Amino acid sequence: MNRKTLSTITLALAALAGGNAMATDASMAQTRDQVRADLAQAQRLGNIAHGETGAKLNELFPGSYPAKVTIQPLSRAEVRADLREAQRTGDLIANGETGAKLNELFPDNFAAAAANQNLTREEVRADLREALRTGDLVANGETGAKFNQVFPGSYPHKS
Repeated sequence: MNRKTLSTITLALAALAGGNAMATDASMAQTRDQVRADLAQAQRLGNIAHGETGAKLNELFPGSYPAKVTIQPLSRAEVRADLREAQRTGDLIANGETGAKLNELFPDNFAAAAANQNLTREEVRADLREALRTGDLVANGETGAKFNQVFPGSYPHKS
C-alpha cells in the first residue's frame, strides 16, 4: 500500500470514530418524552419549517400562532443610570467565583447609601464637612482604618 492510500484510510477511520463519539454524547441525549415535548411546543408555537422554502409556519400564518414576545432594549442613558444606582447601592458582583455582591461582603459601606437616599445636596455636603473635620473618612482601603484612627492626635474626638 502506498502512503497516500494509508493516510486516506486512517483519516476516514478517524472521522468515523469521531462521529460515533459525538453521536453517543450523554449530555446531548434526550429522552423520548423530552423529544415529544419539544415537538409539541414547536407545533404549538409554529416553529416548524413548511415546504421547500424553509419558512416557519408562524412566519407564514402569524395570526394562527401566539405572537413572539419582543423586549424593548434600554437606551444608553437608562443603562448608565442603572449602573450608577448599582454602584451606589453596592449591587455589583464583587467576586466572580462566588457571585457575592459588594453590598453582601461590605454591608457597612453601603448601609449609609441606603439610609441617605432622601438627603438633600446641602445635607450631604454638611455631612462631608463634618467627616473631614473629625477624620471620619477611610484612610486605608485595604484595612478600612479611618483617618481619626490612624492619626488620633490630629482630629477632635467625636462627641
